[in-house]
Amino acid sequence: MDRTEPGESLRLGIVDGDGIGPEVVASARRVVDEAVAVEGLTPVSWVALPMGRRAIDEFGTALPESTLTGLGGTDGWILGPHDNASYPPEHRIAPGGAIRRHFGLHANIRPVKAFPGVAAAAPDIDLVVVRENSEGFYADRNMAVGSGEFCPTPEIALSVGMVTRAASERIAHEAFRLAAARRGRVTIVHKANVLPLTMGLFRDTCYAVAPEYPGVRVDDEHVDAAAAHLVRSPADYDVLVTENLFGDILSDLAAQLGGSLGIAASLNCSETRAMAQAVHGAAPDLAGRNRADPVALQLSAAMLLRWLATRHSRPALTRAADRIDRAVAATFAAGIATADLGGLASTSEFTEQVTARIHFR
Repeated sequence: MDRTEPGESLRLGIVDGDGIGPEVVASARRVVDEAVAVEGLTPVSWVALPMGRRAIDEFGTALPESTLTGLGGTDGWILGPHDNASYPPEHRIAPGGAIRRHFGLHANIRPVKAFPGVAAAAPDIDLVVVRENSEGFYADRNMAVGSGEFCPTPEIALSVGMVTRAASERIAHEAFRLAAARRGRVTIVHKANVLPLTMGLFRDTCYAVAPEYPGVRVDDEHVDAAAAHLVRSPADYDVLVTENLFGDILSDLAAQLGGSLGIAASLNCSETRAMAQAVHGAAPDLAGRNRADPVALQLSAAMLLRWLATRHSRPALTRAADRIDRAVAATFAAGIATADLGGLASTSEFTEQVTARIHFR
């Protein structure tokens, strides 16, 4: 078993966010601490940083510069959900998107796999959506200054969609590397039949990368056909690679097929930075009620540990991540779940059950 010296402790940022954020972030931190301890590693050094409505109240902005600086000094971080729709109009920026842009987190990796014990519309689903995170049809990614969505007159609204060869190559490599370690198939999802320049560039660039991975099969589908195919035969897919908006939509659809958005994990990353962030939102109606499902952020935190294990050649972190994954699966298999999955467990009760099972092999 790897034993690290005290000076080698991971330094991880922790950002509560809004709504259920403080509850699910605390749960993710708890299971990470337990898994790291069981593997005999030096305890994580946590750095708490503000974001969201509390940051507006204290600092006058949802994303203080001190938070960005603080995150830059960590090995990675866990980001709670934000509820920017409820912020005052002058503060409506989405902090998560701003963090992704600031640190160049170009890849959003969203796995979906059904768990035994969880009622899923597609119990055989086991796929990963690899979403290009830096451009596409998301207007806040497309301009150096201001938004890519604008109104030339009050009656006309326009939006700029951007696709570049460099970003498409980068995300294609992420997808092919991932597929090579899984079942060896990549599906490129696009809409080149009606957007031949932007989506055609994305599709063709992904195909141009494919020969570098001779063991991986590759095909492509239009996004509307892929959505229908995903509902009909989700087990046909291994890794789907697509642009920002399409990836957001398809991964939410896949997550629901796998049981619930409440268990949908994701990792935002570049070659040098990574951020664990659940797919779901802040659910302000559940805030403070101890009813939120913490699984998505628990599994996202495990993804972060696995990314750090690869980057820093720390196999014990992979084992810690595996412990979290197995503990969540074992808890579901025991019939324990939160209300969104038809269970009776509270957030804290479910966290305790997962924490106990982290000790199991």
